[in-house]
Amino acid sequence: MNVRVTTMDAELEFAIQQTTTGKQLFDQVVKTIGLREVWFFGLQYTDSKGDLTWIKLYKKVIPCSVHLSDSQVVGQCGGGQLVRGDSGESGGDLAAIARHRHTCALCHNLYLPHSGYVVMQQDVKKENPLQFKFRAKFYPEDVADEHRSISLASVKNAILSDEIYCPPETSVLLASYAVQARHGDHNPALHGAGFLANDRLLPQRVTDQHKMSREEWEQSITNWWQEHRGMLREDAMMEYLKIAQDLEMYGVNYFEIRNKKNTELWLGVDALGLNIYEKDDKLTPKIGFPWSEIRNISFNDRKFIIKPIDKKAPDFVFFAPRVRVNKRILALCMGNHELYMRRRKPDTIDVQQMKAQAREEKLAKQAQREKLQLEIAARERAEKKQQEYEDRLRQMQEEVERSQANLLEAQDMIRRLEEQLRQLQAAKEELEQRQNELQAMMQRLEETKNMEAAERQKLEEEIQAKQEEVSRIQQEALKQDLAQSRDETKETAMDKIHRENVRQGRDKYKTLREIRKGNTKRRVDQFENM
Repeated sequence: MNVRVTTMDAELEFAIQQTTTGKQLFDQVVKTIGLREVWFFGLQYTDSKGDLTWIKLYKKVIPCSVHLSDSQVVGQCGGGQLVRGDSGESGGDLAAIARHRHTCALCHNLYLPHSGYVVMQQDVKKENPLQFKFRAKFYPEDVADEHRSISLASVKNAILSDEIYCPPETSVLLASYAVQARHGDHNPALHGAGFLANDRLLPQRVTDQHKMSREEWEQSITNWWQEHRGMLREDAMMEYLKIAQDLEMYGVNYFEIRNKKNTELWLGVDALGLNIYEKDDKLTPKIGFPWSEIRNISFNDRKFIIKPIDKKAPDFVFFAPRVRVNKRILALCMGNHELYMRRRKPDTIDVQQMKAQAREEKLAKQAQREKLQLEIAARERAEKKQQEYEDRLRQMQEEVERSQANLLEAQDMIRRLEEQLRQLQAAKEELEQRQNELQAMMQRLEETKNMEAAERQKLEEEIQAKQEEVSRIQQEALKQDLAQSRDETKETAMDKIHRENVRQGRDKYKTLREIRKGNTKRRVDQFENM
């Protein structure tokens, strides 16, 4: 027969024999995953009635064809059901039952002849392969002392599925630690917007209660994630569990019960004792019974009886809906009570060895952490120095580029000035030539004073034309001279219009002649159409 065991990280498959017990299967699982703190965990399965229950270590795994009525099941010993031919009461001192489980050499058999009880088979739902889940059955009192015994994945899954209530602000903080544990330090180059889009980080209840987009939730988680820079994965997991263990529903197994008045209530079983909750409030216990105050636990049919150490105090009695619920309550009470007492006794050799190993691992991790911190600090200093060098080099390159640009600009200015100088020199030479010609003409005019009037008039017109040309050349030279000092940013609209008119060869008189052409009516129509 094959069995499939689902852990929080993987699925394992094993082949078992007809005689394989729950303990043999459990030992095979913990050996495969390398777990030493085995007492906090168990194998969970769905029974034939569809309820989740824990495997009994000293029962065979493969279902038996023999079934008993609930009235025949009267108690719990080790991991098995204690059955007697009648429906008499069973139970007893918790410590005595625990001692019996560890010292009795016959508990692994199918019957206990010295007690009259029969240890029956598991009530596993028949399917192939048989399905089991490896889960935390008990929780430590303080994760700081026994953090390796609890799985971050299991606690995280319980919070995200709302099995453990978590307020919104705490949910965001826990999500940031979960991201740090999974992805390490936040790196803007790698962890951009949308990086956490596929990660399940918050309970659906929290996102439904707030009008925030997924991007806004991601940004809120990322802001806290950035605060954890330099935190190792183990430390992030520890911080997550420290916060989670302070949640009201952490580590509590709830069972529906009724008191003698038939009032519906919740019974909470945890590492410290038993608590009673009102039906509509699983967060606030109303009554508590620590393990140190409980002397004896037993049940008869659906009636569950808790006897306090204080013999003057009355028994604490409640009723479960089914006998199998009482069996589960008793099993959890026994396990939690045993762990509670174990923590308050001297450690066994195995526990001492594990604690010594844990201390060595802690010291090794501390040394590794310090070494890593030194390496990180050295790397940050080197990166900072490299960044300074890069900034300085970039500044020098920018200065060189500016100097080259200034040099090119200066060379261009020199070329423009040389060109303007050549133009001025040419204009000056042309002006001198025109002046010489004018003087020659004046001399000829003086010599021909007695010439006829027509010839004189013609000569005067030529002289006037020469004078106008000289004036134009002078203005052009002056214009080029002034152009060197002209600030084009202060040029007015009138300057631009004048320059355009000069370019097109228009002057005042040409313009006046042009605009007066045509008859009056045409000019009036033109005005009306402007």
